[in-house]
Formats: sequence, C-alpha cells, structure tokens
Amino acid sequence: MKRILLNAAALMTGAVLLAAPALAAPVAEAAEVVTEAVEAVPNPGNNAWMMTSTVLVMLMILPGLALFYGGLTRSKNMLSTMTQVGATACLAMLIWVMWGYSLAFGDTVYEGTLGLFVSGGSYFLSGTDASSTAATFTDEVISKYVFISFQMTFAAITAALILGATAERMKFSAVMAFVPIWLTIVYFPIAHMVWAGGGLLFEDGALDFAGGTVVHINAGISGLVLAYLLGKRRGYPSEPMPPHSLVMTMIGTGLLWVGWFGFNAGSALEADGSAGLAMINTFVATAAGALTWMVIERAAGHKGSALGFCSGVIAGLVAVTPAAGNSGPFGAILLGIVASAVCYVFVAKVKAKFGYDDSLDAFGIHGVGGIIGAIGTAVVYQPFLGGPGDGSTALGDQLGVQIFSVLVTIAWAGIGTLIAGFLVKLTIGLRVDEEAEVNGLDISEHGERAYN
Repeated sequence: MKRILLNAAALMTGAVLLAAPALAAPVAEAAEVVTEAVEAVPNPGNNAWMMTSTVLVMLMILPGLALFYGGLTRSKNMLSTMTQVGATACLAMLIWVMWGYSLAFGDTVYEGTLGLFVSGGSYFLSGTDASSTAATFTDEVISKYVFISFQMTFAAITAALILGATAERMKFSAVMAFVPIWLTIVYFPIAHMVWAGGGLLFEDGALDFAGGTVVHINAGISGLVLAYLLGKRRGYPSEPMPPHSLVMTMIGTGLLWVGWFGFNAGSALEADGSAGLAMINTFVATAAGALTWMVIERAAGHKGSALGFCSGVIAGLVAVTPAAGNSGPFGAILLGIVASAVCYVFVAKVKAKFGYDDSLDAFGIHGVGGIIGAIGTAVVYQPFLGGPGDGSTALGDQLGVQIFSVLVTIAWAGIGTLIAGFLVKLTIGLRVDEEAEVNGLDISEHGERAYN
C-alpha cells in the first residue's frame, strides 16, 4: 500500500511539472489584468485629500474672498460686493460643467493649432460617471468627478477675483453678463494652454504649479482692463474711501490663507511629498510676505497696519502659487519677500501716479504678485536654491519660458477682457448710474443694507 501511495504521488508531481509551462502564461496574464485593474482604481487617500482640497478652495470664495473684499469697501457696498462674489462663483460652476471643463480639459484632443488653445468633447460631462478616473502626475489616478470639481473651484475664484478691481460701481446685471463671456474666451483657453497636455504653454515647459498665470495674472490683468472701461468711482481719488471693516477683511484673510492650502497643496493631485512641499511653502512664503509689508510701512514712516498685514499675506500667497511645488522653503520665503515689496510699491505709489481705480487692488496684488511669482519660479526651481529641479534646464532657458508664458497670459487676458467688456458695455451697460452709486449698490442693486 505504501508503495502504491508513493507511485501515485510521483505521478501527480510529474503531471504538475508537465502542466506548469501551460499554466504559467494564463497565470501571468491574469496577474497583469489584476495589476491593471488595481492601477485604475483611485487611491482612497488621494481621493479624500482632493475632496478636502476642493472644499478648502470653496472656503476661499465663500466666505473668504467675500469677507475680504466686502470689508475693504464702504459700508453701503458691503452686501453688493459679497453678492457679486457669490453669484459669480455659482455662475462659473454651472458654466464649467456645461462647456468649461470640455474646453479646458476635454477628452477630444485637437490636432494642429486649435489643440494648442482648447480641447473638446465631454460637453455637459458626457461620458463621465462615478467609475471614471483622471490621471495625476504619477501612475496613480483619482476619481474624475473629484478632478472636475477641483478645477471648477479654480474657475469660480478666478472670475470672482476680478471684482476687486471693479467694486462699488459695476452693475450686478453687467457682472452676470460679463462672466460667461470672459470665462469662455479668456479663462478656459488659458487653463488649457498652461495645464492640459497639448496646450501651448504646457508643451513649452512652463512651470505653474497652482495658477500664477491661470488665476492671478489672468484675474489681475482682466481687472485692470475692466477698471479702465468702467472709469473711476465718483469722488476718486479726492475723497477718502477707507475700508469700512478691517475686522471682516482680517477674517477673510485668515479664511483665504487656510483655503489656500487646498489651492496649492491640492494641485499636487495626490497626498504625497509634493503636496507636503507645497504646504510648507504656503506657510513660509505667506509669513514672509505679511511681515515684509509691515516692515516697509514702518520704513516709510507709517505704523505697521492690519491692512498692511492682510495685503502682505495675500501678496505672499499669490507669489508662491506657481512655485508651491516648484521651490524649496527658502526659495519660497525669498519669493514672498520680493513680491510683497513690489506689490507695496504698486499699491502705494504706482496706482496713484497713473490714476487708475483698481478699487481693492486686484491688479496691484494678484496681477503684479502673479507676475513676480511666475517669473521667480524659474529661479527658485533651481537646485542651488533648494528647488526640486534636476539642473537639466538652464536657468536662462527656464526664465525665457516663464517670461513667454507671462506675456502670453497678459496679452490673452487683456484682449479677451476688452472684447467681453465692450460687448457688455454696448448692450446693457457696465456701470450703475450716479444716483445708484451715491446711495450705494446695496440699496440700489439689491434693496438691502448690510447694517441698520
């Protein structure tokens, strides 16, 4: 019996060995299929981080930007300013899911010149469901709805930032007419050019981690152009127009800074080391910007002010945005210092010299700070400043790429805003009448008062 069992075992072993080559291929193929299936499933941690980042950017808009801008206006325009910010964000979100996402990141990649500026397909999010995924910067993926939502908040806040240059004199109906045109011909193409594969500036090698060109230069230049089209506020600059509530502005500043971690660190698209780098840079560049502004105030013979602190915070945040994942911490500090100093000069000196009425300094801080940050990214990216660059691209070459991206953004935003602004001005008009402006937009446009 023992011998029979041993013979049976030997026969079974031989059969397995003979079958092994035949079984190996299907097993290997199955393993590949399983591996591919696993790779296509979003990492829950990355998804959770990106959902959190999306909500943080929403916090930047409502209540962050609404309180920041609202506090800087006169009390008779507080509610109008906040309502314009909120309604603009809502309109941008709806436009984004209808055709904005398609033009910026759509699944159809056009060949030739058209593909440098826009994509197509995916209108009304066609072809997207809960199982759809979007690529990150590694082999990982995230849920496509999460990516769409994250980018949607960027479009919303960029359009709302423009309103800082036009506050206290632009009709609510004009804002609602301007925003869809501007998003379609300005924001969506610039977002595609900078952030989408095949885009003009993306293929050129431009570095813009979280929106120095797409968000800040874009909004700042557009705000300046629209401010010129609107004209100055009644009484500007002879009458004093101080902020009515720096407490509200300070609260808004804090909310913007907190939300900006989603803005910058979220742009890594994963909860990884790149996000950690963007996070620490968002801390230190902002701190440097805030203190620099107050030191300059003191050096100019003034007291370090709460308004100066808030302005420096925003200048530092704006400057580090394109460099958030493209700089080491000490390079980020340098950017915060330089941007804060240059923005101070534009806000305190240049605006008065040229006489333009950039009401809440959307151009002076976002436009100018964005330019400093975008160009400065070429410098802080270099390894000799602790940046993540590998030295394969010479500083001069990267500077050329960054300057070109800035010039393209300025030209596109400026011309596009002129077109959108003139279209609205020639149809329904841009500006409230004199009586409405004197009474305040809260009452004249919305029939409400912020304070009794």
